[in-house]
Amino acid sequence: MQTSRVRVVEEVEHLVSAFSSEGKTTVFVALDSKVVGLITLADTPKPDATETVELLRKLKIKVMMLTGDNERTAQAIGEQLGITNIIAQVLPSHKSREVARLQAEGEVVAMVGDGINDAPALAQADLGFAVGTGMDVAIEAADVVLMRDHLTDVPVAIDLSRATVRRIHTNFIWAVLYNLFSIPIAAGCLFPVGLMLRPVYASMAMALSSVSVVTSSLLLRRYKPPGYARQDGYQGEVIPLWRQIWQALTGGLHTNRGYQRMEQSMDDSMA
Repeated sequence: MQTSRVRVVEEVEHLVSAFSSEGKTTVFVALDSKVVGLITLADTPKPDATETVELLRKLKIKVMMLTGDNERTAQAIGEQLGITNIIAQVLPSHKSREVARLQAEGEVVAMVGDGINDAPALAQADLGFAVGTGMDVAIEAADVVLMRDHLTDVPVAIDLSRATVRRIHTNFIWAVLYNLFSIPIAAGCLFPVGLMLRPVYASMAMALSSVSVVTSSLLLRRYKPPGYARQDGYQGEVIPLWRQIWQALTGGLHTNRGYQRMEQSMDDSMA
C-alpha cells in the first residue's frame, strides 16, 4: 500500500494484524488513495492435515511448510497444524531454491503440492507428491500422484515403500544364505564325508527356495498403513495365504486386488 501511496490508518492496521493472527490474508480496497474496504481470504487446511503431520513425525521425517502467505498468516496456520519450521512469503522459484538448499545439505527432500506455484519445487525434489485434484502442471512435475484427496496417503506411501525395501533386503539375505548352504551340498563338495544330495532332492530344494521368497513377498499384502483405523479405502480383499501362494505360482494373482476402481470417462482431449 505504501508503494501505491495509499494511507492506512492505525485502526485498519490493527484489523489486518488481527486477521493475520487468525491465518487470514487481507486484500485492501482503496479509492482516491484511501482505504474504503477490506476483503479477507482464508485457506483452510485439509481436515486430515494435522494427522498427516503427526504420522510423518512418527516416521522420523522433518516437516517444513513453504508458503507465499505473509509471516503472521503462515505462523497461525503452522500452529494449527503443529508445524514449527515455516518459511513464508516464498515465490515459486524460491520454493525450488529452498528444496535445492536442503539437498545441498545432504537431505533427501519430498515435496507435496497441488498448484502451479508448486511445480518447480515438485520437479526439484527427490520425491514429488501431487494431489490428484490439483493442477495438471503440478501432476506432470510430480513423481507420485495421490488419486484420492487424502493427505494421509503421503505417509502411507512412504511407509509402504520402506516396508517393501525391508522385505527385499530380507529376501536377498535369505536367498544368499540358503544358496551358500545348499549349493556346495548339491555340487557334491561334501561327498568325501558321505554327504550327497540326490538330483530329485536338489530340485525340491531349489523349488523350496523360490517358494520361500514368494511367500515372504506375499506377506506385504498384510501391510496396514499408519492411521489404518481411520482409513476407509484400504480394506482390500482378504485372501488366505495358501491361496495367495498358489495363485502367485500359477500366475493367477492379480495386482489390482485390494484397490478401488476409479471410473474415468474418455473424451476427445484424452489420448
